Amino acid sequence: MAARGMRGGGGFFPGPFGTGGGGPFRDFPGRMFEGGHRRMGQGEVRAAILVLLEERPMHGYQIIREITERSGGMWRPSPGSVYPALQQLEDEGLVRIEQEEGRKVVHLTEEGRRYVAGHREELGAPWEAASKNFSEEFLEMRGLVEQVAVAAMQVVQAGSGEQVAEARRLLTETRRQLYRVLAGE
Repeated sequence: MAARGMRGGGGFFPGPFGTGGGGPFRDFPGRMFEGGHRRMGQGEVRAAILVLLEERPMHGYQIIREITERSGGMWRPSPGSVYPALQQLEDEGLVRIEQEEGRKVVHLTEEGRRYVAGHREELGAPWEAASKNFSEEFLEMRGLVEQVAVAAMQVVQAGSGEQVAEARRLLTETRRQLYRVLAGE
């Protein structure tokens, strides 16, 4: 039962360990355990694409990766938000999409460059908004929890039965201790 969530498909851990799926963390601030990122609006996706393409041409996956990195992992736009935005920008004449080495690479057009230059302040750096509402303590705790999740998954994947049982005991005790801290004990 425990392994189901850890191997993908409705799991409890972010990233490679599952899809997040909500569970007890679905309402946690920033949904940090539901894929580790925050949902942003289509306007922010559009702005981020334009700002990034001003720096250099990119393909869709590079755009997603760059936004994720610049937001510290707090915003990872889905292909379902990036590709329609790219299509809309192409329809508006702000970008052109060219086939290069088997990939569709997106370039700003001259009209796109003029648009970015004329709206620089308005476009800003949308990825910064994804993490600005989180304190340093929150971000540090998020990182620690992710490190513990990675270590736990390594024990499950490579450990003996006794090691897995000990890891389970440690995690259960850690959860209890955290609730005791919260209760002021």
